[in-house]
Amino acid sequence: MLTSEQQKRKPKQSKIRYTEYYDLQSIFDSLYADSLNGKTFQNLMRLIASEENIKLAYRTIKGNKGSGTPGVDKRTIKDLAALREEQYVRLIQKQFSWYTPRPVKRVEIPKPNGKTRPLGIPTIVDRIVQQCILQVIEPICEAKFHERSNGFRPNRSTEHAIAQCCRLMQIQHLHYAVDIDIQGFFDNVNHGKLIRQMWKMGIRDKKLLCIVKQMLKAQVVLPDGTRTTPTKGTPQGGILSPLLSNIVLNELDWWVTSQWEEMPTHYEYKTRQNAHGTDIRY
Repeated sequence: MLTSEQQKRKPKQSKIRYTEYYDLQSIFDSLYADSLNGKTFQNLMRLIASEENIKLAYRTIKGNKGSGTPGVDKRTIKDLAALREEQYVRLIQKQFSWYTPRPVKRVEIPKPNGKTRPLGIPTIVDRIVQQCILQVIEPICEAKFHERSNGFRPNRSTEHAIAQCCRLMQIQHLHYAVDIDIQGFFDNVNHGKLIRQMWKMGIRDKKLLCIVKQMLKAQVVLPDGTRTTPTKGTPQGGILSPLLSNIVLNELDWWVTSQWEEMPTHYEYKTRQNAHGTDIRY
């Protein structure tokens, strides 16, 4: 019987094992290092559509609880599992040659306050396409994200944010917290600004950016059956949406740092390192 802590570690361990099995971990590490050094990337589609990356995406999606949830085409991971390995690889590679996303199914999820949260469910094929893209651009973006950004990021959790707050309170004696909630954030993301921010991060493969644009403008099938084409926002429930939201908020994270941590003060703060190498200002 696995403990709750062991259950939390299992997905992380599986992900690392999968990337090593398909010999992609060193490539992803290289993307991270190159991005950290300011390199730009103009030929990512070759890696995204590679056989190994597609197999990794399939394996990752298959282990996801949501893989059994059908989209508008009623297909789940079981339908792809019925295909031979080379068949589903060719199916996904075909999507990248001329990508047209299927409509996204909208469902309403109840919230504790009595309201509902709209959730968009792409088809299983589109989910694998998104996972293929996520695996490649995530290391590039991770190198650019702020150290104290913890939401929807690999190997980070609520516990990391709490630990950072505790350190600031106990060591630097900062005792005020500001809670900010962006109302309807996912539904109001500006598509043009998002693409420009991806470009600024070094993701400059134009075919990839066009595919992301297509994903953002995929038709939405509402619960009553009517269809609408979004002009803004990213669908909650899409595999790529959490990463795209962090890209949009990245500028805000660094702006807050410039207005607080890096703001010049009359009193010159001293900096020292603790036994674990963490910088402490006091």
